[in-house]
Amino acid sequence: MEIRFDGKVAVVTGAGRGIGRDVAKMLAKCGATTYALSRTQSHLDTLKQEVPDIRTVAVDLSDWDETQKAVESIGPVDLLVNNAGIGILQSILDVTKDAFEKTVNINLRSVIQVSQIVARTMVSRGTGGAIVHVSSQASMIGLHNHGVYSATKGGVDSLTKTMALELGPHKIRVNTVNPTVVLTELGKSAWSDPAKGGPMLSRIPLGRFPEVEDVVNSIVYLLSDKAAMVTGSCLPVDGGFLSAGV
Repeated sequence: MEIRFDGKVAVVTGAGRGIGRDVAKMLAKCGATTYALSRTQSHLDTLKQEVPDIRTVAVDLSDWDETQKAVESIGPVDLLVNNAGIGILQSILDVTKDAFEKTVNINLRSVIQVSQIVARTMVSRGTGGAIVHVSSQASMIGLHNHGVYSATKGGVDSLTKTMALELGPHKIRVNTVNPTVVLTELGKSAWSDPAKGGPMLSRIPLGRFPEVEDVVNSIVYLLSDKAAMVTGSCLPVDGGFLSAGV
């Protein structure tokens, strides 16, 4: 089942490393003119070295005005992946004002702002489009020390349904992927300790954590015409974790 995006313009946030980086590379491989957004110039520089055709944009998505300027400068967009996110893990009793504001600003506010800018270009052109948000299984279950992070991801899931409802008449599809722990470089370092990763892994019926490729493939499918009747969905990429209940 070949998927091509020739003639399409794609934007990926949080594309400096991890899932976002590999999504940007895959979209470029599939023929899309791809814009990779990250706040870290060095990550964009190495991405550009790997895939010279990718267009890189350094932007701090926590800054409203800077985000507006950077995303608007791209022009019309057909495909959007909102991948940028942060996690500051604190118990509910220890949540700080700074951590709360940073997490909400990146994980939810920037998703709304970038989606709004891009969706306006889709509506004005009348050609439709596809948007995928990267959420988390943490939006669907309770996890220790994930209160604010989970709340932002729950907000993204809810936003997805509202966007699908409002933008559907304009032929714009909006979906979310909800991965469990993913074996990015950060994921490997954070969850390689059996004492920490073991209990989580034991709840996954397929017996492993997803590779980055597993999430990338799900995102690419949702962006493609193969998912032409899929919108407003939240797709777990979790090896069956959620099927086992809480």
